[in-house]
Amino acid sequence: MSDRRAILVIGAGDATGGAIARRFAREGYIACVTRRTADRLQPLVEQIRADGDEAHAFGSDARQEDAMVSLVETIERDIAPIDVAVFNIGANVRFGITETTARVYQKVWEMACFGGFLMGRETAKVMLPRGRGTIIFTGATASVRGREGFAAFAGAKHALRALAQSMARELWPKNIHVAHTIIDGAIDTEWIRSNFPERYALKDRQGILSPDSIADAYWQIHQQPRDAWSHETELRPWMETW
Repeated sequence: MSDRRAILVIGAGDATGGAIARRFAREGYIACVTRRTADRLQPLVEQIRADGDEAHAFGSDARQEDAMVSLVETIERDIAPIDVAVFNIGANVRFGITETTARVYQKVWEMACFGGFLMGRETAKVMLPRGRGTIIFTGATASVRGREGFAAFAGAKHALRALAQSMARELWPKNIHVAHTIIDGAIDTEWIRSNFPERYALKDRQGILSPDSIADAYWQIHQQPRDAWSHETELRPWMETW
């Protein structure tokens, strides 16, 4: 890559977000990764650096406007222009509707939607003058279908999907590729292994999503030519019922 470019991954956990950061770093992008606390990102940063690539960790609360503004300003000023931004915060919780408190509903919305708005707005501000960029929002089955016990999560994910659609219609003509992915199925994570061993057992049959495979799909979205952009991409294992 002839010039320095960064990818910002909001919610770079141990699975999908980390895999996305590693995938783009292998292609020469500087991986700027965030979680609530930067210390939890050190293994990811060390792995990327051990592979000979560049990474920087930031402790940042995506729900705080000042924090998001400062994060984007810092990366742009001190590291490199943000060419790709990925919003990957989950916030999946399950409560019956009468047990869903106002605090839970609001917190889930802040994490899974409002944070996406803040990231999308701030990264669009720096991409527009350059006339290029990719913004990807990670969705879920709950983005398109509500289920019992998931009123808060589905409401937030539906809202994130609407945000992505609105941004795409506004920014595509200005050469900013906005995409939304629907991750439909269990992902190969420690949480799935510990809590759903019967589902995790499907891993050997490629029955759960590999974070690396998801990351490959994100790279492919970013690489799409402008005459064949996709906005919404569904990713699910071959055996997933849908």
